[in-house]
Amino acid sequence: MTSNPTELDFWPPLPWDEWKDTASTLHMWTQIVGKTRLALTPMVNHWWNVPLYVSAYGLSTSAMPYEGDQFEVEFDFVHHQLHVRVSSGAARSVALRPQSVASFYDEYMSVLQSLGIEVTIHAIPDEVSDPIPFRQDDKHASYDSEYAHRFWLILSRADVLLKRFRAHFIGKSSPVHFFWGSFDLAVTRFSGRPAPPRPNADAITREAYSHEVISAGFWPGNGGFGTPAFYCYAAPEPPGLDHQSIRPEQAFYSRDLKQFILKYDDVRAANSPEHAVMEFLQSSYEAAAILAGWDRRSLERSVLPESTTA
Repeated sequence: MTSNPTELDFWPPLPWDEWKDTASTLHMWTQIVGKTRLALTPMVNHWWNVPLYVSAYGLSTSAMPYEGDQFEVEFDFVHHQLHVRVSSGAARSVALRPQSVASFYDEYMSVLQSLGIEVTIHAIPDEVSDPIPFRQDDKHASYDSEYAHRFWLILSRADVLLKRFRAHFIGKSSPVHFFWGSFDLAVTRFSGRPAPPRPNADAITREAYSHEVISAGFWPGNGGFGTPAFYCYAAPEPPGLDHQSIRPEQAFYSRDLKQFILKYDDVRAANSPEHAVMEFLQSSYEAAAILAGWDRRSLERSVLPESTTA
């Protein structure tokens, strides 16, 4: 008989130095699959048509249209498979295993073609320094199934908490989604006001930050911080945000990143990891919203409607 899981079982260790090679490879693989969504779906404000979504087994594109059919692609981090499923009933799966980005790209495109799906993507990574074209990338070739599974476990729990946090906001808000460009899970709230144009912004940044936002999410160790962490930032950032105190006490403002940070290891060490994350999300949002003069009375609700049953 197995014992019931404890809360900490949902928050396994994820030391960056031990899984960064797998993370860097997965980053490129998710970009290849994510760019399929970019190629086949209509543009939605703030690039909301391109992210992946946490699924019961991993990360999914959700359904995408193709010549009268629909298909989806899912990274399955439980059985370590990449699944491609078409609404006609056809499906193909390949093993997730140590292989180069170049090899993954060729295999993925072959699977699509075997299902009658022809798609052209921009075959160069976005939002990374020194990008290597996918067809030429033999540098990133790691896949540790244990760490890939831990990554998904953490994402699945963070997804639940970010959705709970999102539910109290009745203004414009993004879905909880996984951006393959920055390789993080995020949810974004909007004040409803346009933001000043960013100097020298590229097309991605210009669209993403066209309106005032407060965004929160989870990095699995990338993002320039070097360790997994929850984060929250405001764009544009209101003056004085760097001097605000937030909860829990382990959280802090990083002047290098210009974001509030709660390290994942501090979440794991908390008496209640879920409570620590929710405290961080709410207190960092409140600090930014108050300083930025958001109309909180019309954008938030403190009590959710009761669930109803049919």
